[in-house]
Amino acid sequence: MSCDVVKTEFIKEEIDDGDTCHQCGKIFSSKLDLSEHLKIHTGEKPFTCQQCGKSLSCKASLIDHMRVHSGEKPFTCTECGKSFACKGSLRLHLRVHTGAKPYVCQECGRTFRYLGTLKIHSRVHIIEKPFKCSECIKSFVSEDDLNGHMRTHTGERPFSCPHCDKSFTCKRSLSYHKRIHTADNPYSCSHCRKYFQSKSNLDSHMRIHSEEKPFACDQCGKAFKWSNCLKIHKLIHSGEKPFKCDQCEKRFVQESDLKEHTKIHTTEKPYLCSVCGKSFSLLRYFKNHQKTHSGVKEHLCADCGKAFTSAAQLKVHRRIHTGEKPYKCSHCDESFRQSGALKSHERIHTGEKPSQCLPRGRRFRHSKTAKAHAKKRCPK
Repeated sequence: MSCDVVKTEFIKEEIDDGDTCHQCGKIFSSKLDLSEHLKIHTGEKPFTCQQCGKSLSCKASLIDHMRVHSGEKPFTCTECGKSFACKGSLRLHLRVHTGAKPYVCQECGRTFRYLGTLKIHSRVHIIEKPFKCSECIKSFVSEDDLNGHMRTHTGERPFSCPHCDKSFTCKRSLSYHKRIHTADNPYSCSHCRKYFQSKSNLDSHMRIHSEEKPFACDQCGKAFKWSNCLKIHKLIHSGEKPFKCDQCEKRFVQESDLKEHTKIHTTEKPYLCSVCGKSFSLLRYFKNHQKTHSGVKEHLCADCGKAFTSAAQLKVHRRIHTGEKPYKCSHCDESFRQSGALKSHERIHTGEKPSQCLPRGRRFRHSKTAKAHAKKRCPK
């Protein structure tokens, strides 16, 4: 019996049982539509494009495909005016406006707009992640995911925007970025008149104008407006610092922090204080320094009323009231309010003594101890 006969008998048997596909459960209004649909499961593709040779399972799919060559886009969205080559693409696009998320994760109940997004998400529930990063503690389900992640360490950005000089580590980020060059931004913010491509992007932006913080850390309870901020925060608890400085081996949680830090290693200090002549490599250091001359302390602690020149100083101070000690020693159970205190403490375990008294060459764990020793024991 030939393959064609087997396929024909399979199709007839399915149609005899009604207008429901027994392979995927899809229901059709006619036996003809069901017959066309069943070719998807049999793999039969009798309709061939004369321009590129691509084969398709049904005539309707061929008609839709031909519009790729002609550029015709007859299906227009009534909400934003965007046009599509086939009805299926329009149907998927409409979910952006309706907010429909028909695909549900069976593990956690989270919903998704597209099946492909659900498939990507489902990987987080897979326990086995055999592809491990040699630079940090992260591991991945596939080799492609690992290769994409490795670019955060190497700095490689192979995906370039054709409209501007920006480049990205992954194709998905490039696709998202390219939207800023199009006029397809139908959702506007009522507070600042910014425009957005989707309702979800607008909803995310609106948190700037509200106090809503839906993303909470399950370890310390701290809440954030955006999921990426929570993701970065969690690295404090894990101790992971994936971005390493090539000059001094210092590691950072974020790439932006590493970029700021690398300026310390350059001799260039373009920010000059007109009051005392001191110069700085980073603008934020310069701005904080200026406040020491002006006496302005605009950052006020709500608990004790103490004022600080910068938000960073207030943030560290607030830990006295909250008891938060996010910096944990990897050698013992001690934890600290500041990263500098942790670094100083860890030298007890490592035996590191980076500060040296130059006249006699004696080494110390802390620069203050070395300076005090030099002043007392090694006078010039």
